[in-house]
Amino acid sequence: QVQLVESGGGLVQAGGSLRLSCLASGSIFRIKVMGWYRQAPGKQRELVATITNDGRTNYADNVQGRFTISRDNAKNTVNLQMNSLKPEDTADYYCNAQLLPFDTQSWGQGTQVTVSS
Repeated sequence: QVQLVESGGGLVQAGGSLRLSCLASGSIFRIKVMGWYRQAPGKQRELVATITNDGRTNYADNVQGRFTISRDNAKNTVNLQMNSLKPEDTADYYCNAQLLPFDTQSWGQGTQVTVSS
């Protein structure tokens, strides 16, 4: 089992920045990929960014160049630096871990991000 706890959400004006953090605990050795997903009201959950154990990153097209995902393996955290925020970035943001050996998914409880225009 891997437990994920997010922090850092809040309210920000358009053009501003926020930094989300996710702390992982439990069977850390099972984590293969960590990432962030988001779900806006009335919409499906979507990928924001992922990072592998060796640091390879992947971003959704609509956040590329504005968001940066990073991982601190020593602290068992994954961070999402969000710059140039837009109202359409408003959503609940969820931390995710893909676990060995069968790509089991583990999810955090979510943190709310609201971007005002």
